[in-house]
Amino acid sequence: MANQEDEDLKMALRQSMQQHESPEPKRSKPRENSGVGGGAEESPEVRSRRIQRELMAAAAEKRMAAAKSAAATAAENVESGKDVRIVEKQMAEVKTAAVKNVESVKDVKIGGLEGDSKGKGVNLEKVEGRSRISGTSLSVFEAEKLFFMIFGSGVSKDVLAQWSNQGIRFSTDPETSMGLVQHEGGPCGVLAAVQAYVLKYLLFSPEESSGIAPNMSSSLSIRRVTNNESVAGDLFSFSEGKKSRALVRSMSEILFLCGRNERAVLASLNILDGVSLECVNGSEDEVIAKVLGALSVESGSDLQKVLRVDTCTSQLSALQKLEAMLPIFRSRMGALLFLISALLSRGLDNVQEDRDDPSQPLVTAPFGHASQEIVNLLLSGSSVANVFDGKMDLGGGMFVKGISTTVEVGFLTLLESLNFCKVGQYLKCPRWPIWVVGSESHYTVLFALDPKVQEENELEHRETQIRRAFDAQDQSGGGGFISVEGFHQVIKETNVNLPPERVAHLCSTGFIVWSEFWQVLLDLDKSLGGMKDSTGLMGKKVFDLYHFNGIAKSIANGSHAYGNENPIQRPRLTKLRVSVPPRWTPEEFMADIPVTSGLATNQSGGVESSSEVSKPQPAQHAPLVDCIRTRWPRSVCNWEGDAPSIV
Repeated sequence: MANQEDEDLKMALRQSMQQHESPEPKRSKPRENSGVGGGAEESPEVRSRRIQRELMAAAAEKRMAAAKSAAATAAENVESGKDVRIVEKQMAEVKTAAVKNVESVKDVKIGGLEGDSKGKGVNLEKVEGRSRISGTSLSVFEAEKLFFMIFGSGVSKDVLAQWSNQGIRFSTDPETSMGLVQHEGGPCGVLAAVQAYVLKYLLFSPEESSGIAPNMSSSLSIRRVTNNESVAGDLFSFSEGKKSRALVRSMSEILFLCGRNERAVLASLNILDGVSLECVNGSEDEVIAKVLGALSVESGSDLQKVLRVDTCTSQLSALQKLEAMLPIFRSRMGALLFLISALLSRGLDNVQEDRDDPSQPLVTAPFGHASQEIVNLLLSGSSVANVFDGKMDLGGGMFVKGISTTVEVGFLTLLESLNFCKVGQYLKCPRWPIWVVGSESHYTVLFALDPKVQEENELEHRETQIRRAFDAQDQSGGGGFISVEGFHQVIKETNVNLPPERVAHLCSTGFIVWSEFWQVLLDLDKSLGGMKDSTGLMGKKVFDLYHFNGIAKSIANGSHAYGNENPIQRPRLTKLRVSVPPRWTPEEFMADIPVTSGLATNQSGGVESSSEVSKPQPAQHAPLVDCIRTRWPRSVCNWEGDAPSIV
């Protein structure tokens, strides 16, 4: 009887493999070394399928052996007359104790990430069955809906290839080892958002909190950078273990943010179920790469066949599951799987409700870039399409939605400098000095080592207060003008005492433009609610920012290839010295007026007081500078070497 059951199980396994195996595997994009050798030598596709069959067969045999052992033990227990109810009661007690242990996160570390190893020997089955984790697969309808939501109906194979060949992995270059490297265009919006959170944990979060739920930010004891603490020296020397812990905590925080602190949904691949990485020669990354070698996802039905979904309602269980899944996220499907995880954590219906136009795909045609909705989902937990604060009333009961809450890491965009949009204060002034930077075609990351770069003096705070009130009345989609009624509301809320003739002049055209209002405020004394500082004691700020571009490019400045050597391909990290003018008008700033007080930069990149600050060096310009000036108006930037690139 047992032999017959074994034969039936083997037959079912063979049939299942035949159903999932395409006679002619398709590729989204040709991969390297894909040529077919001469003679009887098997192709990489055939070899990949053979290895996959061997791995699945080995796993099936392992499960059959375990089933036999369990059946024999059960038979012995029955024969010996053991009270089954007593056994069940003992098992229930064990489960109860296990749940209590899992729910208690005090002094718990993320296992397997404490050293510098990459998690070798992790069994992908080890976290199955843990408390508060439920695994399932999507229905065909859900998978089709998810695929259409991401890619639409007319997605090209090139775009699918971009999103199916990008892992979430750190750069191997020593100078940029803290950064996630990008080899394919398209998924940069996902990578940049994850990178921003990784920097938050590497720079500002203590190691001892690695077992605490990262989305519970109020419980974290954040490590601030002091004037005497040099972080720059350690910036490029984080251990592999610390980077892995930061990545796990970042992904968990993002997913719970999308899931409103109630759940994190983790998307994986069922073709990896049962693959024990400790039983196969070679690294875990190599094993997964072989299993995924022939995988092609070109439709919702393809996605439904291979996608596995785990829902975690406990932060600790999510951390443990993510730890075990790091090799999968490092694989070529990693960026796409994390995007799917975020969408499912938010809920597909909620994602569509967030959006202004749910009929458009989240990955934009024709080049496959991540939309603003994807970036906003990962930064704020909502897939809204706009970057202004709150929502805008279009009349007739129609609204368009922006960012509605304070965020941990922010967003700046070149499009604002071109007057295509207006980034609100929520994204411009995040909790930590880290920003995803958007251009027309790419996303990068800007950050500082010292949170003090975001601290405002009295007049800067006043400008923010007035601008926020003005933007609240701006119904032009970021155009920078408001109605007369809205203008009267602004000056009332902000206690600006304008002379009647000034008010009449501003209102003469029927609408008020911010630039004109701002010029009036610059000429209005501070005592009247304006911005003019008659004391002349306003000092300038000088601080350092760092820009990281994760796209792997050839490094210039003479490091191109010589002879037959390949050029060096690596991400770029650029240090910028930023000087913010001490005066509120460019004319006063350019005048040779001695500065009696100011803010300068200490050795660790922070901002400190100084009795005298010299004028900045001649300004250097790049598109990134235009982005920085949307956050610090009229700032001057300098750097060494090549200009920082945001494309």
